[in-house]
Order: sequence, then C-alpha cells, then structure tokens
Amino acid sequence: MSQSFLLIFEFFKTGLFAIGGGPATIPFLMDMAEKYPWFTMQELSSMIAISESTPGPIGLNMATYAGFRTLGTFGGIVSTLALVNIAEIATRGQG
Repeated sequence: MSQSFLLIFEFFKTGLFAIGGGPATIPFLMDMAEKYPWFTMQELSSMIAISESTPGPIGLNMATYAGFRTLGTFGGIVSTLALVNIAEIATRGQG
C-alpha cells in the first residue's frame, strides 16, 4: 500500500473517531508512531509543543505537521484534508 494512501486513511480515521477536539488526536498519533516509521514518540512530543504554540486548532496543526514530516508539502496537504474531510461530509449531509 502506498504511503499516500496510508496517510490519508490514518488521518481520515483520526478525524472520524477523535471526538473532543485536538487533544483527542494524540492517542491516534501515538498509534501511528508505533505502526509506521513516519515519526518517533520523541518527534511526537515536538509536534505537540509546536502545535500548541502555533495559531489554529491543535489537531489540524498536528495533522499538517505529521503529514509534512512524512511526505513533504503534499503529505501536509492530504493529511490535513483527510482529517477535516469527515466533518465536511457530515456537515453537507445535514443540509
């Protein structure tokens, strides 16, 4: 399976099940750190610190950073879109 597809799948899953805001994404990111060589637990700690210090939602910042660390700019874009896509789908389904 390609890295792009795995990245999209993992962040789509995170967006679907991480209910409760950005900190709810941390367990999913910890799972990714154990399953894939995208980032280590030490790098995850740095991601959390960077995400906390930048403006915007922490979950979105962490998805963008993790995607960027994995596949560069393309990874940052697709991981961010995958994370928020489920909310977009749910919102459009309501109207």
